[in-house]
Amino acid sequence: MDVQIEESWKTRLQTEFDKDYFKNLTHFVRDEYKRTPVYPPGKLIFNAFNLCPFNEVKVVIIGQDPYHGPGQAHGLCFSVNDGVSFPPSLINIFKEIKNDIGTDAPTSGNLTRWANQGVLLLNATLTVRAHQAGSHQNKGWETFTDTAIRTLAEQREHLVFILWGAYAQKKGAFINREKHLVLSSAHPSPLSAYNGFFGNKHFSQTNAYLKTHGEKEIIW
Repeated sequence: MDVQIEESWKTRLQTEFDKDYFKNLTHFVRDEYKRTPVYPPGKLIFNAFNLCPFNEVKVVIIGQDPYHGPGQAHGLCFSVNDGVSFPPSLINIFKEIKNDIGTDAPTSGNLTRWANQGVLLLNATLTVRAHQAGSHQNKGWETFTDTAIRTLAEQREHLVFILWGAYAQKKGAFINREKHLVLSSAHPSPLSAYNGFFGNKHFSQTNAYLKTHGEKEIIW
């Protein structure tokens, strides 16, 4: 199957595209886009991969679902398009950045600038029906994104994996902690942020690790 995705990822994930589960997933997703509003726009489903080629990844942040409101999702977890109000989790992420390294919240919630520096902002599920959180879960996306994470963890060294919340922690449980830095805490959602997300200092820890291994720090 010819999937429109950045070439270095395509090379490594082609065997997934040829599997039955991915063909079934493709049929399901195409049908959904024809029948009902689905986010993100089709051309942005693989945006996280397209903005962050395999060998340029330095940090992986794992989310769960795309935002399901109009104009929000554009293929990067926790990120929203320019001009869109910050969702509560993103507000808390910017608060923690301010507390951790002193950087003020930006005027836009668009995290493309992180992706361009090597931060893979990967949702476990890459599509969602409008206003229906979790509506595209258990259709095959999780298998695909598990493979992407596993491929990175096995073929690269000294990456930072940021796992916020129980879902992300379970998804990243297999990552070799001796080969990579794995940072875990509560989710930035208002429901859990005060239970360990605030004060986790993941942004400064990430940069310290990257610096130690000769990599350029992320401008958060």
